[in-house]
Amino acid sequence: MKIDPKTIPSPPAELDELPLPKADKALLDMLALRRSIKVAHLAEPGPDAETTLAIIEIGARVPDHGKLGPWRFVILAGQARENYGALVAEALSARSPNLDSERLAQEAARFARTPLVIAVISTAGPHAKIPEWEQILSAGAVCHNIMLAARGFGFGAVWLSEWVAYDADALALLGMSPEEKLAGHIYIGTATTPPVERPRPNARTRVTYWSPPNSEG
Repeated sequence: MKIDPKTIPSPPAELDELPLPKADKALLDMLALRRSIKVAHLAEPGPDAETTLAIIEIGARVPDHGKLGPWRFVILAGQARENYGALVAEALSARSPNLDSERLAQEAARFARTPLVIAVISTAGPHAKIPEWEQILSAGAVCHNIMLAARGFGFGAVWLSEWVAYDADALALLGMSPEEKLAGHIYIGTATTPPVERPRPNARTRVTYWSPPNSEG
């Protein structure tokens, strides 16, 4: 079912009352079966511009200590995917001139593998009251929320970093400052095959119930 982003509720004004939560089986079913789609299985069509912004808007509704919004987004869509990939491949070739043409072609096409790529950038930094680690965690929550929002609109998604997430040249070409870090690229498109479950840790075996330490005497 295609969802019109215009039917999604607009962000409420600050201090507006929100509805109290209630059991939502459809949401629980989606979360219980949440699965990334391999990038090779994501194809056209992707979200249109309005849906992309709706996905980002929903993605940004995450815990955010101090209301800092310690993240920002760069959208790679249309020709921009090829243009950015070409610049990354060019920078890679300049410092590694012995790379073969096949590898460079793969790098040039990296961001064109899916119709849409959203780069989530962590702008976390020192703050008088908010630990930097909490700001970083907020950017990670955004990445996952974007994937869930994409799923809500009927698209598949996968959260990848790959070498470009840690390469100074690639990050500079994306418009990032040295102080920023890439939380991840979210690749989004239409799934061409159903996802297959993978082995997962049994979360219940990793649960303990805290109790006060035994006192002596």
